[in-house]
Amino acid sequence: MPTIFTRTAALSTAALLAIPAALAQQPTQTLLATPTTIAWGFYSAQAKPVLTIKSGDTVKIQTLSTCGAPDRLKSLGIAEADIPPYVADIFKNYPAAEKGPGGHILTGPVAIEEAEPGDVLEVRIQKIDIDVPWACNSFGAGRGFLPNDFPYSKTRIIPLDRTKMIGHFAPGVDIPLHPFFGSMGIATAQGGKYNSAPPWMHGGNMDNKELVAGTTLYIPVNSKGANFEVGDGHANQGNGEVDITALETQLTGTFQFIVHKGSLDTANRLIWPRAETPTQYISMGFDEDLKTATEMAIRNMITFLSEQILDHPHLSRDEAYALISVACDVDITQLVDTKSGVHVMCPKALFTK
Repeated sequence: MPTIFTRTAALSTAALLAIPAALAQQPTQTLLATPTTIAWGFYSAQAKPVLTIKSGDTVKIQTLSTCGAPDRLKSLGIAEADIPPYVADIFKNYPAAEKGPGGHILTGPVAIEEAEPGDVLEVRIQKIDIDVPWACNSFGAGRGFLPNDFPYSKTRIIPLDRTKMIGHFAPGVDIPLHPFFGSMGIATAQGGKYNSAPPWMHGGNMDNKELVAGTTLYIPVNSKGANFEVGDGHANQGNGEVDITALETQLTGTFQFIVHKGSLDTANRLIWPRAETPTQYISMGFDEDLKTATEMAIRNMITFLSEQILDHPHLSRDEAYALISVACDVDITQLVDTKSGVHVMCPKALFTK
């Protein structure tokens, strides 16, 4: 089972080993995207949950892309039959007064009954389905990493072959598809509507292309219920996401939510999101300054390797620092979401005991 990224008194080894059998009996629920089940442009502890579940439950969640309203999609050449009807419903009927400061249409929030500040929410990404045969990629004047080089706006539609899992970017240029959600997060500790654009301690718009089906995300809980939201579907993305968008598309994800009890006073409690793939441990850092984000991601991996890893004896901080230098990868996640993102990839194959 995935490694837990924090130590808590409530989770003994025996308890951890017992979790999978109990969770296998939990039901799967479905949350469709409608005008009443989305949060447009924000995460909030004050938002009323559209679904409340228990730890261990699995939810299939439908989401929208960031490509725009049906009229815009049709003007770009997308057939009306390839635009799900719930897109028009949401753009027509979601109250303008309810929108937050960001542009992402997120499905949720989903509250997990047991979640409280100081806990860790484990999100197992079980499955991701691409719902439409197209993706869009856009950049706008004054946006992206090279705004002075491209002082205008442009949108490209990329046909998706969902059988072969290839995007036809241009004649002779095909892109393998690895769908993931650019935005997965929970409420922040602050009140009000937190902008969906910048990633932070709550996760949010991380745009981490490693978080495909089969991976697990760990987020420190900031408020009662956690209030998980998801959206910003990507069929693929390059590290950096330099023009400000990926292969934006409509996705449906199946997630299992598990709460690990902790305390705000726990010495080694999780502060920043971490993730785990079948082959890698991942730490993250987010900041307006790329150097600071890099320092954060490296320090978070040092903390994990020296204090929090459960699969292997803890390294010293010196050993962890050296191991990152000689055997791990420090990657730029994205450069365009107000706060830049950096993640450290540490191969599990390094640990032989």
